[in-house]
Amino acid sequence: METVQDGFKAIWKSLKLLTYNKVGFIGFLFVLGVILMTYVGSNFVELDTKTKVDKIYMKPSAEFWLGTDHQGRDILSQIVHGGKDVIYVAFIAALLSTTIAVAFGTLSGFVGGWVDNLIMAITDVILTIPQFPLLAVLAAFISLSSLTFLGLLLGLLSWPSLLRSIRAQALSLKQRDFIEAARALDLGIWHIVFRELVPNMMPYIVVSFTLAMTGAVYAQAGLVFLGLVPISSSNWSVMIQLAWVRGAIFFKDSVWYIMSPIIAIALLQLSLITMTRSLELIFNPRLRASE
Repeated sequence: METVQDGFKAIWKSLKLLTYNKVGFIGFLFVLGVILMTYVGSNFVELDTKTKVDKIYMKPSAEFWLGTDHQGRDILSQIVHGGKDVIYVAFIAALLSTTIAVAFGTLSGFVGGWVDNLIMAITDVILTIPQFPLLAVLAAFISLSSLTFLGLLLGLLSWPSLLRSIRAQALSLKQRDFIEAARALDLGIWHIVFRELVPNMMPYIVVSFTLAMTGAVYAQAGLVFLGLVPISSSNWSVMIQLAWVRGAIFFKDSVWYIMSPIIAIALLQLSLITMTRSLELIFNPRLRASE
């Protein structure tokens, strides 16, 4: 019982820290709102899949709050249901890329020697390969219909820059007194890396994870827009791609159909970026004094 209470107290304390930075807290609320809309709201708002020829490109009204698309379907229902795939792929990609970068970047900076040389050599090779053109080439040979596989692929290609930054952080921290003390106690490499170094880099890691999500959102949107990812479900990126290929840009009343998914993606990105201001306060006590 006490463990549960301690958990709730920790969550409440974290929520209070989020409010210290007003802009960051607003970003957090927007991100929370998008997640609730897509994962909870989709259970209450039915996805409109019926073609209605007499209601093509209708303007916003009481019946259709965001208007209709090229088939007369409700745009709002597509926005509500369209965020699941985008958020899921971005989370998988960010989680994998951040995990790889933190684990091997910290190990490279702390151990040094041939381990450092090997890890950095591999990192430099992958870093020189342009990611988006490589994804375009891979899409011609590999089916990217699986959202999980797409997220893993994006994550496997987006860790090198973060790894170099994490390595620089580890090189700086390993000269600190508490690391020297851990070495003197012979606590072992894995203990020092994951119990001493990584916790002290959490502010940077959390922010990097959030930024990795924004990069993954843009990457998958670009792949879908170019038709390199099979359109197997409805999401914001698919809406943009369909608006383009169906010539929505040539109809004056289609502006809501074109701009709705673009604004949804832009608001999600902006919210994630501004939320990092408050996340830094949770993991970096020194920043709280300046607020």
